Amino acid sequence: MNTRSHTSHFTIGTLSRETGLPVDTLRYYEREGLLPAPRRRASGYREYDEEAVKRVRFILRAKALGFSLDEIADLLNFSSDPEHGVEGVKDRASARLAEIERQIAHLDAIRQRLTRLVAACPGSGSPACCPILADIRAEVPDAAPAAPSCCGSSAAGHTDTKGT
Repeated sequence: MNTRSHTSHFTIGTLSRETGLPVDTLRYYEREGLLPAPRRRASGYREYDEEAVKRVRFILRAKALGFSLDEIADLLNFSSDPEHGVEGVKDRASARLAEIERQIAHLDAIRQRLTRLVAACPGSGSPACCPILADIRAEVPDAAPAAPSCCGSSAAGHTDTKGT
């Protein structure tokens, strides 16, 4: 909803309403150089224009793609570099994509491990033989728990028979 009057200059409160960001966040973006320092009215109030709205929306869309504020600053700089801007943008986006792929792989490994642990846990009995707790307590990081579950099988779901 457009809460501004038909003037091209408006206060930080109006910018906040237009973009959905708190005033403190807008001031932070200004301090960090993401949002250029606006002109000041005679009263000392910040005076923003439509370009500020566009820039804040750019920042919000870049954040939604997973870019950090430092990366967004780079993207903003590249957007005004006619010679190398697109190359820089693609490099940053490729790096962000690679990081997202690493995070997905890490989360997938966690999901698989937790799925195995949940499947191995009977959901009743003594906490001393819970495979989930045994895994969390493991002295060696990422080691498969050695403690048998409460139903007499190992946490991996294999019954221990005669040490074979």
